[in-house]
Amino acid sequence: MVMKALAHACILSNDLDKTQQFYCEALGLRHRFDFMRNGDRVGFYLEITPGQYLEVFHTTAQNQALGHQRLHHLCFEVEDVQDTIAQLEHHGVPTRDLKMGADHSWQFWCSDPDGTDLEFQQYTEHSTQHTGETVHLVD
Repeated sequence: MVMKALAHACILSNDLDKTQQFYCEALGLRHRFDFMRNGDRVGFYLEITPGQYLEVFHTTAQNQALGHQRLHHLCFEVEDVQDTIAQLEHHGVPTRDLKMGADHSWQFWCSDPDGTDLEFQQYTEHSTQHTGETVHLVD
């Protein structure tokens, strides 16, 4: 398995506009693209440096169960998702949900020993992390 980078960290926000204003204006991050659901903005990506992102999603009833936890998951960019799955499973780590994501990147998940969700992504030439296109999510 070849770990390339921490692809993104995901946080939850009660107010997307205030969160974007803080991270973009106060901290100088660059808005990269939005996540839309049924015409409403439900999240966005911010670029920290080329290839390094902060993902922000609006707090909903579904994710309120996380309580005060603001870090939702960590995501690592990898060279090859299949190789990474094999390596993790070789070490007894169950993996789940291998699929092409809405952002046109291959992804799958596992959990660390404390239950923190870890996502692994393999970017493609069409990945929105490269193209900057808006991702339209469906219910």
